[in-house]
Amino acid sequence: MNNFIITHLCAVTPTETLQQAALWIQGDSIYQIFPDGELPAEAKKLPRIDAKGAIAVPGFIDLHIHGYAGFGPEQADPQTLLQMSDALVQTGVTAFCPTLYCAKPHDMEMTLKKLLPALGLERGARIIGFHLEGPFISPQKPGVMKPQDISPANLEAFQKICAAAPGKITAVTLAPELPGIEPIIAFAKANGILLQAGHTQATYDEFLLGAARGVTHVTHLFNAMSPFTHREPGAAGAALMHPGISCEIIADGIHVHPDVISFLRTVKPIENIVAITDALLPTEQKQGACLANAEPVVLNGGVWKRKSDGVIAGSALTMAKSFKNLLSYGYTLPQAVACTSSNAARLAGLAKQGVLEKGALADIVLLNASFEPQEVFLRGEKHEIQS
Repeated sequence: MNNFIITHLCAVTPTETLQQAALWIQGDSIYQIFPDGELPAEAKKLPRIDAKGAIAVPGFIDLHIHGYAGFGPEQADPQTLLQMSDALVQTGVTAFCPTLYCAKPHDMEMTLKKLLPALGLERGARIIGFHLEGPFISPQKPGVMKPQDISPANLEAFQKICAAAPGKITAVTLAPELPGIEPIIAFAKANGILLQAGHTQATYDEFLLGAARGVTHVTHLFNAMSPFTHREPGAAGAALMHPGISCEIIADGIHVHPDVISFLRTVKPIENIVAITDALLPTEQKQGACLANAEPVVLNGGVWKRKSDGVIAGSALTMAKSFKNLLSYGYTLPQAVACTSSNAARLAGLAKQGVLEKGALADIVLLNASFEPQEVFLRGEKHEIQS
């Protein structure tokens, strides 16, 4: 069983930032946090890892990611999903939701059945469950989704999708204004699935009706949704003006202007802002054709764009870059930790995760002075970051 001390670090806990701290790890959990140099007598003979002044934060949690390093759920292969897990832990991610593109309900069902055997076999970042980005979204706000794959609301089809991965659907993105969507919302809510409004043309009133039914989280705020205007606040306005509605944000400074990301923390409770990557399969891929959702994409201006028409297809972010960006946009260290870890853990129902505190899982990232991951601990086990 693991039993060691990490010394000489700055620890960002839920209540304070301890400038000179040490972490005592036992088994897969944090046993104690205490001031560096004040080790309890029973800990003084334990093995020590010198963090050399690193900043300790909880492992990053990404609730919306399509792929990384050439691996992703669209490949419908459990082995490539495990390779994605291995690659993500190198970036400080300790848990994630593989996100399926909008597809025909039967195709989503088949993809889930093929991927399901991977869950529980991860050696890297843990798979929380799947995020379904569709198929019940607005044809008026497809983004990069293929219009032919968008489906009318159909409860039976959704039930079959969920049955393909029993208990493993963490979140679903849907358009709350669609005719016939209410039974799907009720079914998802009854089964503990996080309901997200996205790819939506909802009016302000339609959005609030959806929120009253249980759609209280927003997929990539501002992107692929009805905009905030002074006469019709739309989905974006509803999310901004109602503090109880939580939201994803792609913090690359391109999908959303940096000043808007900075502004968001002044109007939205920090606990309701969740940084996600929405990263595509070829993000930081070393070789081979760059494909996303079976279409060629090119990295242009810091984002992936569909080669055929130049439409933004997704980000090239990592959660580590997102964390660093949030700091540059004016977020404090505790706020950046909340947005990249603890808020996601709470929304996904992950007990004792996303925080540095006694009894929490020892999912820890040590950041250097440039806020880049230098060491990762996954349930107390050290994972070397390969340069």
